[in-house]
Amino acid sequence: MVDEIRLKRMRWHCRRGTRELDRLLERWLDEHADSADEAELARFEAVLACEDRELQRWILGYYDCERDDLKALIDEIRAKPLV
Repeated sequence: MVDEIRLKRMRWHCRRGTRELDRLLERWLDEHADSADEAELARFEAVLACEDRELQRWILGYYDCERDDLKALIDEIRAKPLV
């Protein structure tokens, strides 16, 4: 389980300036924060550290993520439709 300070930091970094991207990132965090292991959380933090334009292009499906370490997580985030 992720500690409260780390969770708040990740939630803050989910705010990217576009509603769609924010919702996709926050939803992953809401659904996985309690069950994710350290490696998954570290990958999510690495995703959050990416540049906004690059991240938006990957998650909204304009480009495939070329980073092998992040591709599966990006694909997982992108796979769920916005509701």
